[in-house]
Amino acid sequence: MFENTVIRMGIRLLTLWLFTVTGFAAANPMAEPPAPFPQSTLESTTRIESSGHLVLFSPVREIRSEIRSEAMARLPVTGEGRLYELYRDASREAARDHYLAALNERGATIIFECTGVACGRSNVWANQVFQQSSLLGRDADQDYLVAGAMDSSGQRWLTLVYTVTRGNLREYVWVEHLAVRSGAVIPRFSQLPERLKGPVIVPWEGSITFRFDLPTNERRQIQQWASDEGAEVILAGFSAPQEGESFEQAKQRAAEAIDSLAELLAKTGVRREQIRKLPVGPGVQVPGPDRQGNRVEILVMQR
Repeated sequence: MFENTVIRMGIRLLTLWLFTVTGFAAANPMAEPPAPFPQSTLESTTRIESSGHLVLFSPVREIRSEIRSEAMARLPVTGEGRLYELYRDASREAARDHYLAALNERGATIIFECTGVACGRSNVWANQVFQQSSLLGRDADQDYLVAGAMDSSGQRWLTLVYTVTRGNLREYVWVEHLAVRSGAVIPRFSQLPERLKGPVIVPWEGSITFRFDLPTNERRQIQQWASDEGAEVILAGFSAPQEGESFEQAKQRAAEAIDSLAELLAKTGVRREQIRKLPVGPGVQVPGPDRQGNRVEILVMQR
């Protein structure tokens, strides 16, 4: 009976890990920006990867060359920004309606929106917020919205849409689509609390003695997540198969790495009874350059 219980627990943990950690790479409609407005041309695409990307949730102001807003945040995000120019016979209103409809289909919530001079100065949005000089236009002919959504894995997404008419009557749309890192606070975005935190990717080396690349700030983050009553800390261990090594041998190395990391976490404040071990070995391949080879992926599930 004990063996069956252990097997069931292992299956539950593997299912949870597969659903949560690989969900980002699986087919997920929210992972892609909204489809572009048909009557527009893509001018440029900007990759966004930042630990402090500026997002505004209220009108912008500029005081002594500094951006001010009642609700704004510098968020850890990954995503992209796209600049579109509208066709001459198209309109900003139609483009805005297109993106509103697309966001509604995704179940996104409009966190903030503004129109015209109520948004603030266009030159501040263009040059300081978005850093796109093509967006410099007339204050009366602009609008902005930011929408938030959460997918089935708990990943939160923000979509920003800014439209403007320039002095030469050309019209542009700027769209940012951002994945927000777990644990970040999004102003005015009310959703169910995220139960799953992570993953924290911890590369490892060694065999008898293991070395882990786990910076102090990440250790503290794990300790903070694990401090919640009833929290479970899931360690999923991966290994790259060595030449001539069987699957079971590679999996065993991953299991030993997990045991070593569990002891390290226990010494830094995570209770042993919270830790759940899931040796995967080379059995699951996950896309992404930082998710290859010998590593432990740490998830914390809170109640």
